[in-house]
Amino acid sequence: MPIPLLICDDSNMARKQVTRALPEDWDVDITYAANGVEGIDAIRAGKAEMVFLDLTMPEMDGYEVLELVKSERHKAIVIVISGDIQPEARDRVMALGALEFIKKPINKDKLAEVLHRYGLL
Repeated sequence: MPIPLLICDDSNMARKQVTRALPEDWDVDITYAANGVEGIDAIRAGKAEMVFLDLTMPEMDGYEVLELVKSERHKAIVIVISGDIQPEARDRVMALGALEFIKKPINKDKLAEVLHRYGLL
């Protein structure tokens, strides 16, 4: 049974890069969101057991999405993929419940390593 996976990023190119970086044999059902509002709607609709989340987006940023995931007690596993590599950003997303923080541009090997490390692959 495929894992419901949400890729939430305002950049279409970044969404495509994440999709291409996914392990080829990983059984996932992908939903895309172009901003945090669409992302949280997909999470609430049960389309995201796993989320790859950008931080800087219009309408609702990744921090706000993480806050809602935490406050609404969704079971989604969130991995942040962002170009904001400031230590404060990493610390903040981890405190909000993100599993991991991967810097953009996404690297296929790094993603696979993270998924293996947490037993997600």
